[in-house]
Amino acid sequence: MDIQTKLLIFAIDMIGPLLLGCACKYQQVFNAGFFNKMILNNILVVCPLVSFFSFWILPINSDLLWVPLISIAMGFLPGGIAYIIAQMKYSDDRERGSYVMAASLSNFGTIGGICVFLIYGEKGYAYQQIMVLFQYMFMFMCCYPLAQSYENRFKKESIKQKISLKAMLFSKNQLAVLGILLGGVLHYLDVPRPHEINGTIQILIHFGTWTGLIPVGYSINLKKIRQYWLSLFDLSIIKFIVTPIIIYFLSHIVIHDINMLGTILVLSCMPTAVNAVITSRIYNLNVDLNVAAFIVTTLLFLFIIYPLLFIGLSC
Repeated sequence: MDIQTKLLIFAIDMIGPLLLGCACKYQQVFNAGFFNKMILNNILVVCPLVSFFSFWILPINSDLLWVPLISIAMGFLPGGIAYIIAQMKYSDDRERGSYVMAASLSNFGTIGGICVFLIYGEKGYAYQQIMVLFQYMFMFMCCYPLAQSYENRFKKESIKQKISLKAMLFSKNQLAVLGILLGGVLHYLDVPRPHEINGTIQILIHFGTWTGLIPVGYSINLKKIRQYWLSLFDLSIIKFIVTPIIIYFLSHIVIHDINMLGTILVLSCMPTAVNAVITSRIYNLNVDLNVAAFIVTTLLFLFIIYPLLFIGLSC
């Protein structure tokens, strides 16, 4: 498959479901509950299956030991920079918290999965799944308590957020971990993977992309987010320039696998995640700012950042 065809597939997989989701707002057949179930299907079925199949053939080496640390650094680095900027930029603690969440949480899952798969195939997707796992841990252990603290500051309260390790590790969101472990066991036991599975994986990844982005398109409300569009230029600099440069430089020192390095570079350039919107909604921060950050950074990524990455890494 040539570069032009892959870019066309990428454009269809990214823009198509978002437009379809937006169009679904004007129909009466499916309600919000239907789209919530679509997201749940992605978490409980698609991601665990693809993780299982991908890890079945993933070579295990010492470079993998650095992936969890790098994944967490991808949240801490932009989040720390955004924390400093937010203190100067906003006076409302809800806006400060939303800005930090938008910088800290990146779309490793839905967008990251298809982007890495188109360049590096199943191995890249397997690396991406490890990083998704540790970003979830970062979100539960760091972002949720921080979002709670911003909410408390706004309310002038001082309630500490309790983190349940059991809830974090045994959540239904972590079912992909089971797929990773089972696939790793079969690889270790040298059980050959049937060739017929190759086509199934491609179908699942594209299906997962659509079922992950259609609900996002359905939830977009352009009228409420216009006031933040032009004010997010600095966030784009953090996510698309500062973070990738620092992460790639540090990764290059300890990782020698070219495919893994490329995967890390692509994922370090990811736009704001839907989880940033969800976190702000849970802790009553400024949801509109996060939705604006998601749209602005996603559009920049789709039309400028990823095409440059794809051409540069595919040559």
